[in-house]
Formats: sequence, structure tokens, C-alpha cells
Amino acid sequence: MSSKPYQVCSRCVMDTSDPQITFDAEGVCNHCHEFDAVTSKRWFPDEEGNKRLQGICEKIKKDGTGKDYDCIIGLSGGIDSSYLALKIRDYGLRPLVVHVDGGWNSELAVFNIEQIVKHCNYDLHTHVIDWEEMRDLQVAYLRSEIANQDVPQDHAFFASLYHFAVKNNIKYVISGGNIATESVFPRAWHHQAMDVDNLMDIHKRFGSVPLKNYPKVGIFQYYFYFPFIYKMKTIRPLNYMSYDKREALMYLKEHIGYKDYGRKHGESIFTKFFQNYYLPKKFGYDKRRLHFSSQVLSQQISRKEALQALEQPLYDARELKDDIEYVAKKLQMSSDELVQLSTGPGKDYSIYKNWDQKYAWIKKAQGMVESLRGTGIKNYS
Repeated sequence: MSSKPYQVCSRCVMDTSDPQITFDAEGVCNHCHEFDAVTSKRWFPDEEGNKRLQGICEKIKKDGTGKDYDCIIGLSGGIDSSYLALKIRDYGLRPLVVHVDGGWNSELAVFNIEQIVKHCNYDLHTHVIDWEEMRDLQVAYLRSEIANQDVPQDHAFFASLYHFAVKNNIKYVISGGNIATESVFPRAWHHQAMDVDNLMDIHKRFGSVPLKNYPKVGIFQYYFYFPFIYKMKTIRPLNYMSYDKREALMYLKEHIGYKDYGRKHGESIFTKFFQNYYLPKKFGYDKRRLHFSSQVLSQQISRKEALQALEQPLYDARELKDDIEYVAKKLQMSSDELVQLSTGPGKDYSIYKNWDQKYAWIKKAQGMVESLRGTGIKNYS
């Protein structure tokens, strides 16, 4: 946690729980300035965005001629990916839908995924991660005591998606990532989920079950093979739409009988526990600040609404007790150990092996190529 005097941005609701946050003379934070100067330039929630998206979709359909699928989309059952799955059908895309089951699906998530697939008549491939390997890796991460406890699920999700794309000769990955609700993200809070060096070192130190079946992606694959050799491209259609989370939820309820989780990432029981208990208790990070700040900047909600929402408790006491017992039992540890690992001092990912030096070399090489070409390199997976 930051040693800075407590301060909240005067424009959004980010505060000094981000140790790298800075404020100008009016109390506006660096996240707001970055949104204005950089992020908003990649956001097109207007007619221009619709025209751009139409053009992108035409290119995807043309490149997919004669194939069973012209793109691939990961479906978690959350609002972003669920809404996107419905909208891309309206644009005439033919996606292979992949759901990666890491063992933490809520019953509502299963229901929502079934409703979407049935409504759109999509082909769904569900990849079930070997539970003993996933359990062992998640316990290893808890014992590593770093901030991003969602790495085991997130890495498996993206690795599975990319491998399925290659296996099925699909060049376009459709992502639910979006600026409207995810533009603010403190770099100090988390490390990249795709850092397989970090993942393997943490597992080597604290795990015991060999990761024979767990899907992995290395730095060479992620930054070189997928984007430049295989020529895979990630498309984020929600950045070309007027995407409002509340309106999207209403749309889903109306069209497919979607059932609301009541909180972000309620589709995963572990992610709910991690974001609403582990992170606030161990690191002082309330991820609601990121999402609310993003929505303030995209003018979906007012700063007053965000501050009022932050006053609500992260967990109902009874629900928290039930979730601690459930997560502990599923991970085969005691509730006391889970609470202890969730409340002691946190550790930084960098005390374990990681790909930071390799990444720095890649960025340096990218800069050299960009300098020679006179243009930026944007074809990243």
C-alpha cells in the first residue's frame, strides 16, 4: 500500500492505493490525463466507430471465406463477452465460441453461456482444465502471496484461446476488452498474466503436481509467433460501439433471459473472492475503483454515483463466510489457512523469476524496427 497521504482524484475515484498515482494542481490524477491524451484516441463510440467496425467485419468475413469459422471468441458468461457474442452475430461473423472451465463457474454462468449459444446457434467448445493441476497451481499462487491471484485462470483462458485459434486456422480473436469500462488500470497493482516464467517459478517453489496438461504460452509465442508468423489479430469491437454496461445488461436480459450476478466477475466464484476479499485485505486494492473510474471517464456514471457505490460493502458477511468455506474446501486447505494467506503482508511478483528482462529486450527491438520503418508496430496478439 502507498505511504502517500490519502487522496482521491477530483475527477474520477482513483486514490493513493495506487502507489504510482500523481495529481496535478487541480487534484486530477494521471489516469485521467492518460485517458484524455492517449486512451480516448482509440475509442470510437459513435458513427465513425460503426463504419470502422463494419469495415473490420467485412475483412474478417472475406478472410474467412471457405472456412468453418472466421473468428474465435472466448465466452466467460460475464456481461462484456456475452453482449459481444450477441452483437457480432448481427455483423454476420461466424465465431467458434470457446469457454475455458477452470473449475470455478457459478451455476448462473453455466446458464448464461447456454442461453447465448442456443440463441445465436453457435458452436461451443468447452475446454475443461485438469482440476488437480489447476488446484495445485492456485494453491501455489496463494502461498506466493502476490497480488494477481487470477493468473492461473487468466493464463489458461488466453493460452487455450490462442491454441484453439491456431488449431482451427483462425486468424482473428474477438475480445470483450473495452475502454468504456476498463480504461483505468494501475500498472503497480498487477503483473501480466501471460508471464509464463513467473507462473512456472511460482509453481516450482510452491506446487507439487506436474503441469502436464495445463495450457501455456511463452513470450516468444505471445509477442512474435502469434502476431507476426501466424499473423493473428485481436479485435475489440466494443471500442467501436457506444457500449454502456447497464444498457448491455438490460439488452441481455431482454433477448436471452440473462441472469445478473449482482457484482462484476460473479461468473467465477474464485475471482469474486479474490477481487472482493483477498486484494482489499492483503494489498488495499479495491478494484471497483478501476471500473467506476473508467465508467466516469466514459461518462456512463457520475463521480457522485461512483463514490456512493464505493460506500457499499464489498461482501455480505454471510456470503463471505460461505465463500471462504467453499474456496478453502475446493482447494483442499483449511479456512484458517486461506484467511491467513489472504490477510498477511503481500509480496511483489518480482521476487520470483519473470520475463521482465526479455520483455525489455523485445520492446527495445520493437523500437528499433519502428524507427527503421517510420511507423508503429500494432500487430500484437
